Amino acid sequence: MNKSIYLLIGAFLLFTYQIEAQTKRLDLEQSLGLKPSLTKTINPIQGWADAQHYIEYDAQTRQQYQVHIKSGERTPYTPPPSSDVEVYVGNNDVFIRRGADDPKQLTHSPDEEEKNPTLSPNNQYVAFTRNNDLYAINVSDGREIRYTSDGTDVIYNGWASWVYFEEILGRPTRYKAFWWAPDSKTLAFMRFDDTQVPMFPIYGSTGQHGYLEQTRYPKAGDSNPEVKVGFVPVGGGNVVWADFNEKDDQYFGTPYWSYNSNNLMVQWMNRDQTNLKFYQVNPQTGAKKEIYDEHQNEWIDLDHSERITYLEDNKHYILKSDKTGWAHYYLYTLDGALVNPITQGEWQVSSLELVDEKNKTIYFTARKEHSATVDLYRVNYNGKNLRRLTFGDYTHQAQVAPDGKHFITTYSNVGTPTKVALLDNKGKVVRKLADSKADDFDDYMYAKTELITIPTPDGYQLPATITWPTDFDETKPHPVIFSIYGGPNAGNVRNTWKGTANQHWANEGIIQISVDHRASGHFGKEGVALMHRQLGHWEMEDYITAAKWLKSKSWVAKDKLLITGHSYGGYMTCLALTKGADYFDYGIAGAPVTGWELYDTHYTERFMDTPQDNPEGYKNGSVLTYVDNYKGVLRIMHGSMDDNVHMQNTIQLVDALTNRDKHFELMIYPGSRHGFAREKSAYDRKERIRFYYQYLLEKPVPEGLR
Repeated sequence: MNKSIYLLIGAFLLFTYQIEAQTKRLDLEQSLGLKPSLTKTINPIQGWADAQHYIEYDAQTRQQYQVHIKSGERTPYTPPPSSDVEVYVGNNDVFIRRGADDPKQLTHSPDEEEKNPTLSPNNQYVAFTRNNDLYAINVSDGREIRYTSDGTDVIYNGWASWVYFEEILGRPTRYKAFWWAPDSKTLAFMRFDDTQVPMFPIYGSTGQHGYLEQTRYPKAGDSNPEVKVGFVPVGGGNVVWADFNEKDDQYFGTPYWSYNSNNLMVQWMNRDQTNLKFYQVNPQTGAKKEIYDEHQNEWIDLDHSERITYLEDNKHYILKSDKTGWAHYYLYTLDGALVNPITQGEWQVSSLELVDEKNKTIYFTARKEHSATVDLYRVNYNGKNLRRLTFGDYTHQAQVAPDGKHFITTYSNVGTPTKVALLDNKGKVVRKLADSKADDFDDYMYAKTELITIPTPDGYQLPATITWPTDFDETKPHPVIFSIYGGPNAGNVRNTWKGTANQHWANEGIIQISVDHRASGHFGKEGVALMHRQLGHWEMEDYITAAKWLKSKSWVAKDKLLITGHSYGGYMTCLALTKGADYFDYGIAGAPVTGWELYDTHYTERFMDTPQDNPEGYKNGSVLTYVDNYKGVLRIMHGSMDDNVHMQNTIQLVDALTNRDKHFELMIYPGSRHGFAREKSAYDRKERIRFYYQYLLEKPVPEGLR
């Protein structure tokens, strides 16, 4: 046999090996994301130690290391002393621990629970609440200072009323409603009076007689808590109240201390949520001075994300606002005079990463190149020299060095597993730091995900991600899982790596798609504002458009389109099986709102106004209005002790369905809140798997998934 024959055989064998290697399938655990596949673990970056060293967390040693940006030298990282102090509650008392020292007990009240212990900036005091009153303790001598003494079951000092915790201050605060001044000399706090707020009972089923958990929860149109903003000197004394009338129907957003502690910036908003004002409040006198006044026809978001960034020059602040229909940054003087817009255009800023005051430059992330991606940018205070610093068609998570000269990006897209790189402030890659792509990535045949758009009849291009079946045959019909959330400005279509959790269903021949509607944030506040007074309308219109688009394809089964979501997504799922029942066949709804009059004031009225002002909007947005149209199979799940979307929503829908002799599935998870407890979540996953096999695949659940 001559040499050329040997070469030909060798080439054929190599080609055959490559084909076989590329058709290796993920096993069951890999395809469910239960064990690593396609990607490998990489060490996350946890910020910057200083301008020359970034902080890397080693997942194997469970330690932090600082890495030099030029040499790459890696040494153990020890946080600075001020950040190495921990305060916490243990056995109902407050403790403090410095570094590796033994913890020191600060309070001694085992029968009363201290909450939200917070260290003062100078590390000398710890503030906390106890029985709805505000206290502090001197760390050095243990002296306890009581600032308020009128706390009751309806009066809370420094402890947030439920609607403020959920909607305004945010759940990460854990109900904390007090703020240290930078100079540690004053505490600002909010006082809530829930006397007029209706009580909502949540039933706990444990024990022989059960129990009631009673929450002051204002539903749409109800009375809100009365709120006051107060100041106390660190050493104790009389409370100074800000010059607001607590009897007014109003909201107060998260306040901001000025750098010099001379005033507190208080965000005020009317009940209709159409007028936002900023007031500078003097903590010594309570006198207020209006420095900003914004009106919008629909609503203004008063949330707990960044709104104001004070500059260290004590002369300016940067404001984030969507008053033009798109979120942008503006430079203001402290007395409220607009200097100039910093960014502008039909695109959205996301977050302010760094303010370089020396060079009068800001670094920020934005959804500018594409609404489904995020990039890092740099621009001067005056709005000039805007420059994109990140690269490619990726979604970037950037961490900027304290001096602004370097940044690290963790990035991916639907086709590229996560990577990490170090760049300079001109966007030049200094060093590639990590790649999560597994060494045997190319050996596997796996389901591909694409970023696509779906056209609407009136000209919108709805962004969507679609994961194709592993062995996709466009001549055969496939079932579809349509995953959504659907809330205002809360889209979930992002150009990021999706991992392997969707691979099992792709192996089973299911198409998986996620679609965002016109009011999901991709089209700015302009798009979101379309939801005003008509929640449920445009979301359903656009989801029906997507359903029609899918069912027009030869590769989609005409009777196996399943929609699923939780919370607002649960609402949309229930609406799809009623109002949109001609287009959707199955639904799995978690903790759904079924009528907006059952949800809280601040969230609901922002979009819908009150039920008294907008009865038609509430009727048209209610799932119960369309129950007669119900068909298909809907599975509803709800936690029995959900304090956010009350189980009352599901009970009213169940009542309407049973009265009409409609077939559906129901699962109540006892003791669970808005998110299900761990053991309940495991059960819920198995039931979801069973539902998919029973209705979409029409075959038994495989042994390994039961």
